[in-house]
Amino acid sequence: MTKIRKTFAKNLKKARLDKGITQEQLAEKLGISVRYIQLLEGKNTPNVKVDTLEALAKELKIKPHEFLV
Repeated sequence: MTKIRKTFAKNLKKARLDKGITQEQLAEKLGISVRYIQLLEGKNTPNVKVDTLEALAKELKIKPHEFLV
């Protein structure tokens, strides 16, 4: 896995936990599967569509670029 994917996975999980939201709650709010959230936060993070990145950021109330730094 590339460094940017590791950074994304780590920052997504941190942002979610900081907001006190479970993977199940986040998935439900975005209309995606819990398994997909697990994959995004996991060791083999798949490619993420820009629309998904934007939706995650909006729901977690952060700027999209914060996932990548």
